[in-house]
Amino acid sequence: MAGVRTQDNGDGDPRRAIELLWGVPGAPRRGPKPKLTTADVVQAAVALADADDIEAVTMRRVADHLGVSPMSLYTYVPGRAELLDLMIDHAHGELTAPEPGLGWRAALTAIAEDQWALFHRHPWLLQVTTSRSALGPHSFAKYERELSAVEGIGLDDVEMDAVAGLVTGLVRTTARSSLDNARLVRASGLTDAQWWERAAPVLAGIPAADAAHYPIASRVGQAAGEAHNAAENPAHAFRFGLARVLDGIEALVSERQQ
Repeated sequence: MAGVRTQDNGDGDPRRAIELLWGVPGAPRRGPKPKLTTADVVQAAVALADADDIEAVTMRRVADHLGVSPMSLYTYVPGRAELLDLMIDHAHGELTAPEPGLGWRAALTAIAEDQWALFHRHPWLLQVTTSRSALGPHSFAKYERELSAVEGIGLDDVEMDAVAGLVTGLVRTTARSSLDNARLVRASGLTDAQWWERAAPVLAGIPAADAAHYPIASRVGQAAGEAHNAAENPAHAFRFGLARVLDGIEALVSERQQ
């Protein structure tokens, strides 16, 4: 994913995107019954993005995938920007609600784990901006579940929104690192451990890089490397960071209750 330009999907027609997301019918069309549905187009676009990346999703490529002419796709979606909105909401439809009866901490953990898995199934979600996505039903349901997890625990509405943003932001950041690491392994053919086996002797032969000059970095780096068998472990960073975020929320709530 590194080197792939982030795709902006907020420059389309928000009115038409929202209508498509919520199933509001457009103007009546004359002529034969369409061969496809908007859902067919979205699923084809998602399949292309999953197989390659978001840059593979062009109207021409989607049309080729479906065996139709590029111009015919505009029967179903106004353009690529609106298609990205539909793809994001489609992917959010795979997210599930936490089990009933969980406490807020366990519920947020389940939500974060679900999103972590979603990014690994659909890495292209990290290649699109979401601040101006036209919210569809699945994206609204996602936000509703995040807020429901902390409803009534002592936070005001702005703080509840901030908590949802903290959790989802952590998941996005660490999932990006995880996917970047996986891409590096595929591209180089070397695991992190194998790469460091090659790099370590070179560093050892450079006096300025001696552990005596950087005693804390050397000690901690060695301990972390041995624990993770890699320079970094995004999955560990995700779960460690999530626990610390939840600790902070718990401390805030406890303080309010005193």
